[in-house]
Amino acid sequence: MTYNKQDSIQEYIDSPNKLKKLYNKVLVVVSISQIFGGAGLAAGITVGALLAQNMLDTDAFAGVPAALFTLGSAAAAWIVGRLSQRYGRRTGLTTGFIVGGLGSVGVVIAAVLNSVILLFASLLVYGAGTATNLQARYAGTDLANQKQRATAISITMVMTTFGAVAGPNLVDVMGEIALLMGVPALAGPFILSAIAYILAGLVLFIMLRPDPLDIANRILTFNQENEHEVNIDFIHNKINKRGLTVGAAVMVLTQLVMVAVMTMTPVHMAHHGLGLTEIGIVIGFHIGSMYLPSLITGVLVDKIGRTAMSIASGITLLIAGLLAATAPNDSVVLLVIALSLLGLGWNFGLISGTAQVVDSTEPSTRAKTQGTLDVFIALAGATGGALSGMIVASTSFTVLSIGGGLLSLILIPVVIWSRRG
Repeated sequence: MTYNKQDSIQEYIDSPNKLKKLYNKVLVVVSISQIFGGAGLAAGITVGALLAQNMLDTDAFAGVPAALFTLGSAAAAWIVGRLSQRYGRRTGLTTGFIVGGLGSVGVVIAAVLNSVILLFASLLVYGAGTATNLQARYAGTDLANQKQRATAISITMVMTTFGAVAGPNLVDVMGEIALLMGVPALAGPFILSAIAYILAGLVLFIMLRPDPLDIANRILTFNQENEHEVNIDFIHNKINKRGLTVGAAVMVLTQLVMVAVMTMTPVHMAHHGLGLTEIGIVIGFHIGSMYLPSLITGVLVDKIGRTAMSIASGITLLIAGLLAATAPNDSVVLLVIALSLLGLGWNFGLISGTAQVVDSTEPSTRAKTQGTLDVFIALAGATGGALSGMIVASTSFTVLSIGGGLLSLILIPVVIWSRRG
């Protein structure tokens, strides 16, 4: 069914209930895809560094996998954003997830062949899934008004929790399955990732009809041409450069700090005799904290404001860094708490920053702008991932954690500047 005719758009203009039903349907479809996307995302986070460490036999480059798949996600974010702007969210998101699944297949083949070059190349492609999983949060906001946006973001993000938490806790199981298939155990989670990303893409391709960004654009155009005041929120949502700057800064800083500390935590734990089960538990709690609090966070961002929650993000990340730095090396409990706070601080920053970006754009340029900003977020993650291994190799995990926590405090003057504007 297509929605190219004027009367089809008129149905949504004349019937707020019909538009609301479409909005709810989009949230459901995107949420289902996020469950699979979360499982695919968890593989690289949990064992990517360990796989590189095993193949390269050194810690100095343990952060390279995170750097590569976040660098790949930067390129993918730009491409997915432009595909979404031109052809709709359905096409852009579907393409990104499928490509990410193919990258996961490449990682598995690289592990079998013990090819470092193929591993690095495949991790770049795998990053497409990471970028798409992140960009999917925008799809839920296309038909939302300003008071619903953070909540809409949070609904899609919280669904990621189911897959993201299950992924790390299936590390041992997938490792055993991989061994039965003649594949190294550490590549097992990437088998799960390939299946999950491809399923996420298929869900969006089949179910995301009509396209929410297309409907939002057509409603905006129709109202402007006919001088209607219906959905006035779309019409007067001018691009606000200050809002874009602040929203981007919040998301970039939180991504940089979170990826840096998260990337080296499995290596730090392995060095002190903790196994894959313990690592899976810590990373599982971390990813759960990245997404599970989203429903509450979204309501708070909509109710008490973007600024307050951005400041809360910086403070939470500082506490997480200090706790990770001072926790005993063999204390799984304290590492769980520290990494949970790290995920929570990222959650606060991502949702408040995303809401500011959506507030500051309109449908005709939104997807392209969002894709561009996600490039900087991905590059921040790549920087954090690459530098984290070098910092730990030359100093310690303690220095990395404290430095990350202190860096997050930059969020406070940034958001204060935005209020003064």
